[in-house]
Amino acid sequence: MKRTKKLLVILISLMAIALAGCGSGSNVELKEFLLDGDTVSICMDESWEAEDLDTGIDLGAFTSNGNEGIVVMQYEKALYAGNIQDISSLKSLTEESFGVEDLEKIDNPSISDLENVETYSCSVTSDGTKGSGMILYGETDYAYYSIIYIAPRINAKKTEYFKNVCETFKEAAPEVEAAASVETTDTILWFNATCAVLTDLNGWDCSIFGGQSASESVMSLRQEGLSSSWDVTDRATADETMDWLLGEGHRASFAVDMKYFEESGIDDVSEDKWAEFILNNFEVEEEEAQCYANGYGAYKQYGDDTIAAWDYSRAMWLYASYYLAGYYTQEEALDASLALAAEIQGSFDSWDSFMESYFIGYEYWAEELSDERRGVYEDLKAASDSPFNVDWNLAFEKTW
Repeated sequence: MKRTKKLLVILISLMAIALAGCGSGSNVELKEFLLDGDTVSICMDESWEAEDLDTGIDLGAFTSNGNEGIVVMQYEKALYAGNIQDISSLKSLTEESFGVEDLEKIDNPSISDLENVETYSCSVTSDGTKGSGMILYGETDYAYYSIIYIAPRINAKKTEYFKNVCETFKEAAPEVEAAASVETTDTILWFNATCAVLTDLNGWDCSIFGGQSASESVMSLRQEGLSSSWDVTDRATADETMDWLLGEGHRASFAVDMKYFEESGIDDVSEDKWAEFILNNFEVEEEEAQCYANGYGAYKQYGDDTIAAWDYSRAMWLYASYYLAGYYTQEEALDASLALAAEIQGSFDSWDSFMESYFIGYEYWAEELSDERRGVYEDLKAASDSPFNVDWNLAFEKTW
């Protein structure tokens, strides 16, 4: 999940400082700190300084010299349902993300605004330096929360301080707006299957058009993602990006690169030597050379449109995202998806052939092997509710 990875980079850098210093004094006056949007308030040492974690949905405060601090992480349930279903999955995500070990359950603070509270002492490791910490997990109807205290060492006074801080936790959750989903039909499931690997990797629901139900929160999330990943910020840039993707996409540069390999004499060596040829004649790393060799092998069989599924899959994902971001109406996104689905169906003969083209395209774009995504595909195919259960040759119906 991109937001978690982004926070991890920031928090690890702060942890490295925190694990190197000493603690604050024992006589502590508390002041209120607010999460962006004022959905959460919590009181911490008045001498601590709020740290901009650059995520908008996490609150951090540290001592002025950076030697200890507390981070409050909020996971809105409407947005993170694919990654977090309960406190157990919240714990797994947090502990895996932040290198938490040696957990030992301790008494819970009394927090009226949180349910299913669990509190632990733990160790935290950053850059080979091991320090101490405490973590509290809990949830409300609106969100899941982790509250992490990082310090070089934990003693009775710090434990009492963390308890006092946690007991000031207050949530002022906004009124949750009603979310709207496109009715799930076989045609919608077919659309979803074309980009199901990416949907699954994001922790979203492959049975919903676009992976998430439409809401104000999802709109904000999709707008942010489209801006950072695609430079799409409005209807005009959405259309411009789609025109490029469907008119040229990565398949155009792929065909040029494959022709260049051909002209460079790659066919003068045996197929099992293609990766070595590319590695020796071009400025690439070993894995990248293997990706190019895989692509060239597919190109010899399928020609210029070898990686068309990569472009088409991303276009299908973008149509749904444009709807969720508010740049296309629901009908516009679904009508466009229907037209592209018909083109995809006429260009490939099965989900496996479509996905093989997608994987070759991913390797060309990412310059890394597609093993992880292939694994996701196999797992999805094996699931009882797999979107790939829908017939490739489905007769599409416009039900919207």
